[in-house]
Amino acid sequence: MVLDGGKSLSESPPTAKEHVRGSNGFIPHSNGHVPHYKDDKTKKLSEESFEPVPLLVACLTYLGYGMLVLFGYFRDFLRRSGMEKTHSTMERKKMKDFVPLYQSFESFYTRNLYIRIRDCWNRPIASVPAAEFDIVERFSDDGNWHQRLTEKRRRCVNLGSYNYLGFAENSGPCADAAAQALQQYGAGVCSTRQELGNYRIHEELEQTTARFLGVEDAITFGMGFATNSMNIPALMGGKGCLILSDELNHASLVLGARLCSTVIKVFKHNDVEDVERKLREAIINGQPRTHRAWRKILIIVEGIYSMEGSIIKLPDLIRLKKKYGAYLYLDEAHSIGALGETGRGVTEYWGVDPRDVDIMMGTFTKSFGAAGGYIAGPKRLINHLRAYSHSTTYACSMSAPVAQQVISSMKVIMGEDGTNRGQLRIKQLAANAKYFRQRLVEMGFIVYGNDDSPIVPLLLYMPAKIAAFSRELFQRNVGVVVVGFPATPIVESRARFCLSAAHTREMLDKVLDAISEVGDRLQLKYSLLPPTKALPAEECYREVDHLAHQA
Repeated sequence: MVLDGGKSLSESPPTAKEHVRGSNGFIPHSNGHVPHYKDDKTKKLSEESFEPVPLLVACLTYLGYGMLVLFGYFRDFLRRSGMEKTHSTMERKKMKDFVPLYQSFESFYTRNLYIRIRDCWNRPIASVPAAEFDIVERFSDDGNWHQRLTEKRRRCVNLGSYNYLGFAENSGPCADAAAQALQQYGAGVCSTRQELGNYRIHEELEQTTARFLGVEDAITFGMGFATNSMNIPALMGGKGCLILSDELNHASLVLGARLCSTVIKVFKHNDVEDVERKLREAIINGQPRTHRAWRKILIIVEGIYSMEGSIIKLPDLIRLKKKYGAYLYLDEAHSIGALGETGRGVTEYWGVDPRDVDIMMGTFTKSFGAAGGYIAGPKRLINHLRAYSHSTTYACSMSAPVAQQVISSMKVIMGEDGTNRGQLRIKQLAANAKYFRQRLVEMGFIVYGNDDSPIVPLLLYMPAKIAAFSRELFQRNVGVVVVGFPATPIVESRARFCLSAAHTREMLDKVLDAISEVGDRLQLKYSLLPPTKALPAEECYREVDHLAHQA
């Protein structure tokens, strides 16, 4: 299984002396490509906003959580004394001799903090998750322990779904092609790819994916989470290997790394200097106790981080992996289709050769409006996964209608449908993301991430404001996702907006007005930075209007 320069991922790495033979590393690309910042504009791509939390806000946030914990212990006392009647998340007395199902603090946190604002999550929808969708209204008569559905539907602007390019739709050419595949192949495959579940449409999907990414080959799977968790162990091969993982990597990457029986070291988020420091230490010190050279060193990162809205500094990581002889695993779940002039993801965004990334992973659940995932790269690497991946050997093949949805949407993005609709969607998403983010910053909110990211986190901080923000926007017909501890640091609770090409400027203006109104009411405009003026809407949407005129 070969990566760059004919080097096998299963072979032993060079010695420590060979690691530092040259500044370009021991795995030179055949075209001699070395990533670099081509101009000032490219340098500017790496600039991101992470305004620190104001001290007063941090203190009030800790105070808010402290009060909730104190009241939680008081309510537990009331439960033990028989005055509080709700015991849903407490272990029953007759189960005391069994291993506890819940850790004590997890159970405490659930019954005393999470339950209070449970109505802000798990809202059932009753339509296609397009730019607007129908949310089923619920009520609770026992303090949010149970949510009861009503017959009412509320039409909301959808700012929570990962429908980046707007392909989550029930009409149009992609939906029609998927319906035709359903008629031809049925809904399920009922077998694995290695047995009787290998359709021609699966091979077409893999060929189209490889062509779209500009690599030799690709392999697809029916589940995005399993694409990471089940394939990283197949690539690493046991002891004597080292994984360097970003501290904010997705749970699927974390699980895949833990299943490898390898040493894992975590580096600071998107911190190139920390990556290089850990690479140097790993090469100098070698493996624990024996100090032998590591068999493989794998750097695992994401293209766009879904909680931060930040974009990975890919050219610097490629330079480091070449310099120190490591491998690079890039998860493009949120960046493929959403970044780059033609939607090719973070490699196109930075202008680097996709063949300089050893393992390219992505999912079809976001930009393509489908399900599943892929791994792409050199043909020998993909052949290895076809033989040894648990996702290939034991998992059922991807449903044919889902595969056809991906093929159709990917061809629209590439312009192979004979229209410029794919390019129009990409430009619309980029314009929406820039316009929405800059307007929020102009209003005085603290917003994380990169201007070009379709994920826009807005910081809420205090626990009471998490629920208030979600409920207030829901009353104004805006559906949002709010996130708090433990999914984020305790002082960095946030609302996460996901922009889509399906959103119109009028929709975003309506949402921005609602957010500003709620922000004033809840006093959420925390930013201490000098006011910045957002670009005029006409400038943000100039390319979109030009393409729409051509169409």
